[in-house]
Amino acid sequence: MANESIAVLPASPTLPAARVYAMAVLCLAVGLGIGYVFRGAQVSESVAHPAAGTPSPHAGAMAGHVVTLEQLKQMADKQAAPLLEKLKSDPNNTSLLMQVGAVYHGAHQYKQAAAYYGKAVQLDPKNVSARTKLAASLYRDGNADGAIDQLNQGLSVEPNDANSLFNLGMIKFEGKQDSKGALAAWQKLLKTNPRLSPERKAEVQKLIAHVSNGTGDAHGAQGAEKHEAH
Repeated sequence: MANESIAVLPASPTLPAARVYAMAVLCLAVGLGIGYVFRGAQVSESVAHPAAGTPSPHAGAMAGHVVTLEQLKQMADKQAAPLLEKLKSDPNNTSLLMQVGAVYHGAHQYKQAAAYYGKAVQLDPKNVSARTKLAASLYRDGNADGAIDQLNQGLSVEPNDANSLFNLGMIKFEGKQDSKGALAAWQKLLKTNPRLSPERKAEVQKLIAHVSNGTGDAHGAQGAEKHEAH
């Protein structure tokens, strides 16, 4: 399983209790390595503090300061420059493409991240990790349907991939208000991954329990949460 960290979207005061709890559970899961969707803090016009454990081009250099999206892009461009230079002579290097994608995703430049992850997927269609990361960038750029499609394609290769199943559940719940679909993905995750660590298993179980208790509320929050998917 990929060792990715998770940081949640900020909870809106209008969200139902079950959704707020689900976000809190994800916050507790930072560093546990489940999923990729919520890696990096939400940014609207600026970023004050990056999520703990999330590598980004502005880490340390501007700690404690507000960093605008444009500044993040400039720093990401600078960090990606040597990788892009290598890609000129080795354009089909999927590892390099994914590294560039990670730089831009960490800087909240999701469209650019998706472009590089997408190239990696085209070159290596059975690379489930690349599809998971592409799905994350697509979702954070507002394309929930595209993200779900990528995760489903990854699951056609590795039907029991824990990261894909976890993220599929989160996107269905957060992006599509599909509580039943989210529960099905998480339940399959637990059923098909018996070696999941006790900590990770407990967090998924908490998500299942609290989404189950509030399945009727997710649809009511649809209007309030649309902006959070971007």
